Amino acid sequence: MSDVLFEIRGQIAIITINRPDTMNAINTGVRAGLYEAFDRFEISNLRAAVLTGAGDRAFCAGMDLKEAAAMGTGVPPRDFLPILGDTLTVTKPVIAAVNGIAYAGGWLFAQMCDLCVASENASFAITESRVGRGMPWAVPLVHMIPQRIALELLMTGNPISAQRGYEVGFVNHVTPPGGALEKALELADRIADGAPLTVTAAKETMRIATEMGRSAALMAAHHIFERVYRSRDALEGPRAFAEKRKPDWSGE
Repeated sequence: MSDVLFEIRGQIAIITINRPDTMNAINTGVRAGLYEAFDRFEISNLRAAVLTGAGDRAFCAGMDLKEAAAMGTGVPPRDFLPILGDTLTVTKPVIAAVNGIAYAGGWLFAQMCDLCVASENASFAITESRVGRGMPWAVPLVHMIPQRIALELLMTGNPISAQRGYEVGFVNHVTPPGGALEKALELADRIADGAPLTVTAAKETMRIATEMGRSAALMAAHHIFERVYRSRDALEGPRAFAEKRKPDWSGE
């Protein structure tokens, strides 16, 4: 069986880390499988993706430390992990559906997605300080949660609940146990029904807003949305509203 599964459901891709017996730990197969899955999603006509883990014990428990020890992994190469917005370019929305623990690299995978839905039994932790490893990928956290909360997580390695993740702004929705994937698919379907150029531009705008000052980001956002305003969909949306029908988005 593949360490990463790719399922198509309507306009949505479901990407599943498929190592439930090892808490979906990240091994060579998972790394390669995620690179392949996200590349496949990006070039497809699918509108959104959901990233989840097999089983109900773990979304992803982080690096497979047994494999890492056997390989003698020191400083990982730049492209060692498939990280959206860093080592992978995915312009369309991705939602994390977290069931069970999301520790270390599992936290990273939840963090790199655009939205995060978690079951009540989920928990999150950045545990690298407990095993002497690093987390340079945690830099974006300063734009996601308060700095002092981020520092406590990074320095202690202590886990937080899904509810606490929601309270600090890391989690969008908390569901009953077993409900994360269903809610994530509901959000993905809602997003997929929207104008694709607008959705893509919204994602890009939020990215640049974390990297620029206010005035520069405003100017850049006007440039990003110019293509949207000039598109066929910008005419189709108001026309469909006036005709009381569902828009037929072309993405052009």
